[in-house]
Amino acid sequence: MSTASFGRLGHLLRWLGLTLVVLFGLHLLALVASWNWSLEPFRSLLAERLVNEAPLALVGLLLMLLGSRLDHPAAGRTPLRLLVAVLAILLAVAMVVGVPLSIGASQALEEQASQADGAIAQQSAQLERQKQQLQDPAFVDQLIAQAEQNGQIPEGASSELKKQKAQEFIETQLKPQLERAEQQLAQASLGRDVAVQQRRYAGTGAAVVLAIGFVLVALVALL
Repeated sequence: MSTASFGRLGHLLRWLGLTLVVLFGLHLLALVASWNWSLEPFRSLLAERLVNEAPLALVGLLLMLLGSRLDHPAAGRTPLRLLVAVLAILLAVAMVVGVPLSIGASQALEEQASQADGAIAQQSAQLERQKQQLQDPAFVDQLIAQAEQNGQIPEGASSELKKQKAQEFIETQLKPQLERAEQQLAQASLGRDVAVQQRRYAGTGAAVVLAIGFVLVALVALL
């Protein structure tokens, strides 16, 4: 590849990287414009937005640095490299600040999950009691009495027919309702667990990894 081709590629990479960094800034602009550090939800949202959008800035800084290296492979600390280093250091500090924020948000989410555990356990126990109730002869007799009052069982029907109608109602109406309720509880439990683990690993863990990544970018830019 010719020197001119390297120059064009380096120029393109610098602009692509700068575009990604600007996009990162624009994504945070709306949140920064509504700054309210005293509110815990704002701090949690800020930490989440920083971690989710920071890879965009990391790639942008790498592209800018690569473009600078292609243009001036033997040059020292050019203004562009110094800019990359400064931005990388600032973002590394932001990631470090985001770690305790993410940990605090994780703890708050875990507390909410613990409270939800109690409600889910109560609902699960209630569903289990209802499932056992379906096998209770007294409950079947109660269904038969209600069906007779509503005219759903013809007068003079045999006891076998009454039990058959009651069992059909249990199989077609009550059991599907209990199964749907169990599925909803399972989905709620899964959603709670995923939210907690995502905050723990994709939030706190990612902030630590990104902080290290930005520090490495700053070191490479300054070397």
